[in-house]
Parts: sequence; C-alpha cells; structure tokens
Amino acid sequence: MIVNRRFDLSTQGNGHILDITDDVVRQVESSGLGNGIVTLFTPSSTSALTTIEYEPGVVQDLQQFFDRAVPPDIEYQHHLRWGDGNGHSHVRHALLGPSLTIPLLDGRMTLGTWQQIVFVDFDGRPRARSVVVQIIGE
Repeated sequence: MIVNRRFDLSTQGNGHILDITDDVVRQVESSGLGNGIVTLFTPSSTSALTTIEYEPGVVQDLQQFFDRAVPPDIEYQHHLRWGDGNGHSHVRHALLGPSLTIPLLDGRMTLGTWQQIVFVDFDGRPRARSVVVQIIGE
C-alpha cells in the first residue's frame, strides 16, 4: 500500500532549522502501516532534509558549517543572472539534498535515540514550505 501525505511549514530562511520529527510521526501513525519505508521530500530548490541530534549546539554547528563551506556573501552566477541574492541557497540545497528515506518497522520509524528529522531552509527570506510524505508498506 502507498499512502501520500503533505504538511506545511513556515520558516525564517537563512539556515533556519526546524525539528519536524513529530509532524512525520503523526503522518506515519495515521497511515496505519506497520512495515515499509517513509520517504520525505521538499519540493524546493533552496531547502533540504536530514537527521541530526536536534539540540542547540548541533543546530548552530550545522548552520556555521554551511556559512563556512558556502558563504552567502561571495559572488554566485545565479545571483548575477537573476539578482535574487540566493545563489548560496541553491548550492547548499544541492549538498544536503531534498529527500530522506527512513525504514518503518512495527509501525515506528527506525530513528536512533538522539536522531531527529530536520528541515533546513537555506533561502534568504522567510518562506511558506511543504514536506511531501510517502509511506510505502503493509
């Protein structure tokens, strides 16, 4: 069986990281499926999904990593072409990625004790976002 869901988020942009674990757990529980996979996808070219230990230190470390690795204040061809100032957001998105897949066993996602699902918005301004949840299983 395949169950398709979607939920919406409001973000602050600029590397804003949100813990969406509880949102995804609600989608999984309401699906009624016990075993399979949960795939998450953000239909955006400037946001991403991953798992981390969602605590202030790791959140700040991840934000600082992207500031060092893909600085927002250098010249990007995307910005030169479109003038929207978010070239770094697209590069950061490409590095982290728009999707995440988690095994589902006995009705629960197989996340580790200190592992949460996070949504990262790299764009340079607040945005309305959505996450597509597809649960495939039995």
